[in-house]
Amino acid sequence: MIGTSTRLETLDRTIADWMDRWSVPVLRIALGIVFVWFGGLKVFGVSPAADLVAATVYLVPPEIFVPVLGVWEVLIGLCLLYRPLIRVGIFLLFLQMPGTFLPLVLLPDVAFVSFPFALTVEGQYIVKNLVIIGAALVVGGTVRENSRRE
Repeated sequence: MIGTSTRLETLDRTIADWMDRWSVPVLRIALGIVFVWFGGLKVFGVSPAADLVAATVYLVPPEIFVPVLGVWEVLIGLCLLYRPLIRVGIFLLFLQMPGTFLPLVLLPDVAFVSFPFALTVEGQYIVKNLVIIGAALVVGGTVRENSRRE
């Protein structure tokens, strides 16, 4: 009879193998959905981040910039969802990401309760983009044909 420790080892290996196989595709799809969803909210004028974006961008009127940014984000998401366009999506994402951190510099009173560590809800919304950057790096690492994942 197989011992408990051997069964646990087999179960652990099975779970780890499953996670290894599916983690990157799920991460890519989740990232794509987030960009399509958040971008769509901007396109249709119902994004809770629209006021923050409008307060950050001075060169283009917000009624133009916010929907254009939304279309950009939808394109990022669609590129991530369609595997042959991942490179394009990652490129668009990395062009967009620096702008997402601008409120930390331009609007510190909106981003921080107490600088530099106590973030407002808006500040937390901005800093979470570090997770998106990390996810994009993982997904971007799969675009080569010799990649072991996806």
